[in-house]
Amino acid sequence: MEAFLVSTGIVALAEMGDKTQLLSLVLAARYRKPLPIILGIFIATIVNHGFAGALGGWITHMLGADVLRWILGTGFIAMAGWMLIPDKLDDAEQAKPVKGAIGILGTTIVAFFFAEMGDKTQIATVALAARFSTDVISVVAGTTFGMMLANAPAVVLGDRFANKMPIGLVHKIAAAIFLALGVLALLGVGG
Repeated sequence: MEAFLVSTGIVALAEMGDKTQLLSLVLAARYRKPLPIILGIFIATIVNHGFAGALGGWITHMLGADVLRWILGTGFIAMAGWMLIPDKLDDAEQAKPVKGAIGILGTTIVAFFFAEMGDKTQIATVALAARFSTDVISVVAGTTFGMMLANAPAVVLGDRFANKMPIGLVHKIAAAIFLALGVLALLGVGG
């Protein structure tokens, strides 16, 4: 349960103001069909984070405990710093008009899957899966749930939701959590 709860909290906070949340807003504004957008976000996230979780689990088995502890510790500390850098949606990642048979669902799946590649939340999923290597499924479930907690309201409530969220404060809280996880990992606590 710890792996699920930590993963959910970390990703829900990390996702606030992230480019994939901005992508949610763009898709919602463009297509005004929340259900296929939310379903597309879920499908893309579960596949993307499933691969990330598998990678994190594999890394755990390939490296020794001491090497992994240092990598995770410094990685979480680096994520803390990264959280303090504002994210923006690149022009290339913005939703293009729906053409042909792909539809809103397909457009969302493809756009989200690629926007999430190398993103903070995908890298956090790898690190969390390495940290909780005996419970990778809970990590992937947690990171996916955290992604949905952050993005489904953005799709449903659109700009009204995004403009009222204290993004800077949320990023500082997420950075503090990543920093604490990094220090604990370096000290060997909870490992």
